[in-house]
Amino acid sequence: MQMVILCGGLATRLGKIAKKTPKSMIKIKNKPFLEYQIENIKRYSIKDIILCVGHLSEQIEKYFGNGDKFGVNIKYSYDTNKPLGPIGALKNAESLVDDIFFIMYGDSYLNVDFKKIANYFSNHNKLGLMVVYKNYNKFDKSNLIVNDKMIIAYGEKERTNDMIYIDYGTSLLNKKVLNLIPKNTFYKTGQLFSNLISKNELLAYEVKERFYHIGNLDALNEFKAFIESQ
Repeated sequence: MQMVILCGGLATRLGKIAKKTPKSMIKIKNKPFLEYQIENIKRYSIKDIILCVGHLSEQIEKYFGNGDKFGVNIKYSYDTNKPLGPIGALKNAESLVDDIFFIMYGDSYLNVDFKKIANYFSNHNKLGLMVVYKNYNKFDKSNLIVNDKMIIAYGEKERTNDMIYIDYGTSLLNKKVLNLIPKNTFYKTGQLFSNLISKNELLAYEVKERFYHIGNLDALNEFKAFIESQ
């Protein structure tokens, strides 16, 4: 299995902590966050990793190299001179991705069985699958409506009371999805998922265990507490 980690964002919500350090390289107990992500997905035999990098990417590449030291194979896809957004960056990595691949946000730590997700996806003839969690606005603002194992609405700005689910932080995609994304164009996550929803092509895979992320200072401190408790 292959994982594309989208870690090229500017991390503005983290303020000065990420001013000179990419979000993926923020250290918790003397280890960068990305290393925790890699250790976690390795437990499910994911060792083929593509890092979509941008802001201060040289720090990431210097630390992780080709992944040998960490028991994985890492390839890099670099942002262009103009911002592309997370999905524009994914399109930019098109030549590196497999026919079926996971994507994961660069600030997410997920307690999920990736093998089970892949098996579930293989039994359904859909272009995409998003892992979802019944959140009720608890850990972040809920942004999804799920009905009969399909995602039927994805909201970033205009949310409704029906949106009790949240994007868990990982999805599984067929490479054909990349045909929907224009080249060298800024493209948001919501644009891609809304497109798939309009075509009835986005499965939902619900998990019960909460996620962690480091997208803001409160969440970062919560993840630090989680690691300290292990």
